[in-house]
Amino acid sequence: MSDEAGRRAAMPSEEEVRRLVRSVVDAVSSTPAAVAAPVPPVPGAQPAPAPTAGASGVPTAVPGDAAEPAAVSIAIGADHGGFGLKQVLAKWLAEKGHPVTDCGTHSTDAVDYPDIALAVARLVADGTCTVGIVIDGAGIGSCMAANKVPGVRASLCHDVSTARNAREHNYANVLTLGARLIGEGLAMDIVTTWLATPWGAARHGARVDKITAIERTYAAPGTEGRAG
Repeated sequence: MSDEAGRRAAMPSEEEVRRLVRSVVDAVSSTPAAVAAPVPPVPGAQPAPAPTAGASGVPTAVPGDAAEPAAVSIAIGADHGGFGLKQVLAKWLAEKGHPVTDCGTHSTDAVDYPDIALAVARLVADGTCTVGIVIDGAGIGSCMAANKVPGVRASLCHDVSTARNAREHNYANVLTLGARLIGEGLAMDIVTTWLATPWGAARHGARVDKITAIERTYAAPGTEGRAG
């Protein structure tokens, strides 16, 4: 066997690589630091003393009792590509005590992901729901569509690290997922981390204020959302 053939034979298969990545992600997401650390509730979940606000209305403090995070109201939606994962996550979140509003779709019949993303984003922007989750095949298009709604900061997350960053650094209030790229277990880990991670206002508040300022500059008059 030639050296080139030997090197190719020694290379891991795509499935072996996927198994390795999943094992690393599972190990990271199940460490005591990620699971046991007390975290405050997502802002706005329950009545609490009003936090102070930055120049663009983004809170600079996280209200609530860090030891007892409250349930959050969640708008969830998916196109036909994300329907199956949406059904699993909606049931799981409801069992955990989160009030869940299902924005569809309700079958595997083809629908357009921008319609679903808009339905979820509107409920977050007008304050009906605290946060939103949108699922399509890759999560990219839904993220783009949701971010067109003033007041929404949608984040596409594909592992627990991006989920943590989106909440702590960017104060994301809509999460998008790619059902064809992640499995149910990883999706639950991402959602858990995304909901639990506190907003790092002291360090990142001024930057998110600038995001909001850009949004307000280009938003059509009268369309500004109310999501904080």
